[in-house]
Amino acid sequence: ADAALYAGRQVILTPLAKTAPELIQKATDTWAAIGAQVLRMTPENHDAACAAVSHLPHVLAFAFFNAVSRQPAGRDYLSLGGPGFRDFTRIAASNPQVWRDILMSNREEILKQMQRFRHALDAMEHVINTANVDALEALNRSASEARSTGQRNASNEHKRRREGPDRPPGDQTTRAAHDNNRRGDQLGHDNVPDGGGPR
Repeated sequence: ADAALYAGRQVILTPLAKTAPELIQKATDTWAAIGAQVLRMTPENHDAACAAVSHLPHVLAFAFFNAVSRQPAGRDYLSLGGPGFRDFTRIAASNPQVWRDILMSNREEILKQMQRFRHALDAMEHVINTANVDALEALNRSASEARSTGQRNASNEHKRRREGPDRPPGDQTTRAAHDNNRRGDQLGHDNVPDGGGPR
């Protein structure tokens, strides 16, 4: 057991309109007491967010690894994979049954995210196919800069939370560990073991 398991971690509460305010506060206070940063979202927004930053990455990892490994020379290709390949495919080793259930239970939001990803992939394929190097660099740069900015903002926020004054327990809000897999890949933050899922 690790008493600091949830220290500084995001926990999401998804109360319904009929949920009693005192129960929401009790849940908020409980998670805050063990160091979690408590957020609040609607169930619909929670499922959409998890589909984008947790569930879709798992779909891509599973599909990508299958695409490589099932090629005639797939075993040889896999033997050449470096750190980037290992980082990208790490979550493809997640529990197949757990992720079968997660993906099916949130399939509507996941399918929306898959469609958005397909459009982005089509755009990359088009500029590569047409040898449009400027457009290709622009797409790469857009992702690179957005990723760098996001990581920097996340790092600053994490530092602020750790160094700043304690917040009142009701200052924030959100949903706790997913029912499907309590280990939680909480909104895509890989500082806890993989998992997570919708209501």
